[in-house]
Formats: sequence, C-alpha cells, structure tokens
Amino acid sequence: MSNRRKKILKELDLAPVWRSKSTHPKQGELITAELDEHKHSTSQPRSENDSAAALGIPQMNWKSLESTVSTCVACPLSLTRTQTVFGVGDEHADWLFIGEGPGAREDATGEPFVGQAGKLLDQMLAAIKLKRGNRVYITNIVKCRPPNNRNPTLNEAKQCEPYLTRQIQLIKPKLIVALGKVAAQNLLQSDDSISSLRGKVHDYSGTPLIVTYHPAYLLRALSEKAKAWKDLCFAVSIMKSLKG
Repeated sequence: MSNRRKKILKELDLAPVWRSKSTHPKQGELITAELDEHKHSTSQPRSENDSAAALGIPQMNWKSLESTVSTCVACPLSLTRTQTVFGVGDEHADWLFIGEGPGAREDATGEPFVGQAGKLLDQMLAAIKLKRGNRVYITNIVKCRPPNNRNPTLNEAKQCEPYLTRQIQLIKPKLIVALGKVAAQNLLQSDDSISSLRGKVHDYSGTPLIVTYHPAYLLRALSEKAKAWKDLCFAVSIMKSLKG
C-alpha cells in the first residue's frame, strides 16, 4: 500500500460515509476497496461529526460546500437522484425555511419547492411580505429526492446533517422555520407531534426556530391553512422582537 493511501486511511478512517466521487474511476475503486476493508476491521465506528471534519465541511465556503454536496455518495439516495438540490435564496438571509426533501420537480430542476407546494410556499411568503431570494433562503433536510417522495430515513438525514449545519452557519439566519414534521423532528431531535411543537419558540444551536405545516400537507388538508397562517403571524412577531 502506498504512503498516500495509508495517509488517506489514517485521516478518514470510515471515510466511505463521506467520500466524493473520484474523477479517476480505477484509482477511486482501489482506494474505496481499501477503505471498505479498513471499515470492517475497525471496532469503533466513527461519528458523522468526525467524518464531516475529515472532509473539512465545517470550514467550507459556499462554493466548496455546494460542490461537495453535488458529488456526495454518502447514502443510497445518490443512486436514484437526477441531481442534488442544494438550496436557493439569499446567502445572508434573515429567514431560513427548511423542508424535508426534494420532490420530482425539484429533482429535475435542482431547486427546492418548485412544484405546487412551492407555489403555495411563495404565496405564504408573500402573505407576510417576503419573497424567495430576498432575505429568504430555502433548503431541505436532505439534498437528494427520496424515491416515490417518501420521507427520508434517519440515516439519510444523518448523512446530510453536516451539510445543512454548515449552510446554517454560513447564512446566520435570525429565524428558522421548520416546514413539516420531518424537518421539525430532525432539527429538534424530537419525536413530538407537529401539533405539540407549533406555537413555541425552540432553539437550534442558538437560533430561534418555529414549526409550521409543510405546504404539501396544506394542499391535502386545506382546513389547516388557518393554523399555518397563525404560525406565520407568530413568526413575524418573533422576527420583529429579534430586530427590536
């Protein structure tokens, strides 16, 4: 084994979790095989935070982060996606809206919330005098579409978590709005129902976070739109207090 490969094994340990696609397939396949062999012979698994640190995710700028996400093969979602959906909007936004994962339209276009749910989200933003891209950033818990628009698994969300964490660090939003149960439970590390999480100010690493319904759910449950409007008004009041 070459010194270069020994160095890679030493630094990355369980790096198959976070390795990027190789631009040299033969060499990449060889290194991957060695890493897989090392993985099976290691008694103590490496945490997601350690793996993220090995790739340098906590120090990445926007360009590096988006490039790394676009070539990520950390979980099986990479096998079925058309492309990754990184996020869109103001990179220094006051408002950060986080959904669960891309749908079919998002997978095709590479932009989050562009289908019917996206249109409803734009209407919700307009109702509180906000606009996509203007003081607003939109992204998801996972960056690849789960097949058949199912909810992302816990492992899939965990693999994407360092990317989302770095996005939040770069944006430095004043307020995070979790759209739907999946986003709320992952961000808050909670199994509580969305009804019990709504109407409260939660904390995400020092940033206030509130919870409301996902626009896709509202399209199926029109009667809940009044509750979502109440959540938006609550969010506006929180934002005013943060600025005041």
